[in-house]
Amino acid sequence: MGTDNRTDGRPLEDLTARARIRDAALAQFAEHGFKSATMKGVAQAAGYSTGLVQHHFGSKEGLRRACDAHVAESLGDLDTYGVDDGKITDPDFMSDLYAKSPLIIRYVARAMVEDSPAAASLFDSGAAAAERFLTGSWPERFPPGSDRARDGASVMAAMHMSTIALHAHLSRRMGADVLDGRNAPRIAMAMFDVYASMAEFTASDTGAGIRDAVAEQQSSGSPDEEHRDE
Repeated sequence: MGTDNRTDGRPLEDLTARARIRDAALAQFAEHGFKSATMKGVAQAAGYSTGLVQHHFGSKEGLRRACDAHVAESLGDLDTYGVDDGKITDPDFMSDLYAKSPLIIRYVARAMVEDSPAAASLFDSGAAAAERFLTGSWPERFPPGSDRARDGASVMAAMHMSTIALHAHLSRRMGADVLDGRNAPRIAMAMFDVYASMAEFTASDTGAGIRDAVAEQQSSGSPDEEHRDE
């Protein structure tokens, strides 16, 4: 029997009706967005009646909650980016992350643009993991609990997750679908190349001068900075 990409390669008979409807909703929300997707469209994609979709999930919001819960469960073990157990050094780690479920990655990409609860939760999880990485690796530069650690982790998470949120632009520029797990190594290598180059730049006289100028501007105190820790 053939397979359908909305089931991540699993035979349809291996899925319960509820799971098939949820997977159809993931695909519909990813393609059309939450506002434009319809219960009827989800039902048709799943091969069931709208009534059965309503029976299982109640409403479109109920469908989104189920999708968000599935995303959280599926990606929950990835919230440390493999740093804690050393898997991040495995060449297949990034590919495995993207291959976890193509549907989920595309759903997350759309959710980030729409600022959904799932995207907020995933970002917070990623930022928390980044903060543990920074404070654990460079505690003197990023003291645990400090604004500097929080800021650095937040920016780091935004930089990395933007490759998913801006996947259409990345794919156009790179000439390949960056949400395809087979292309994940290209993104990872590009990041390493940029990080390595920026490390050299920040160590140069020009880089050091720019950093000193920014630090001086920060120390001069903006209204937000003055009341930041109040």
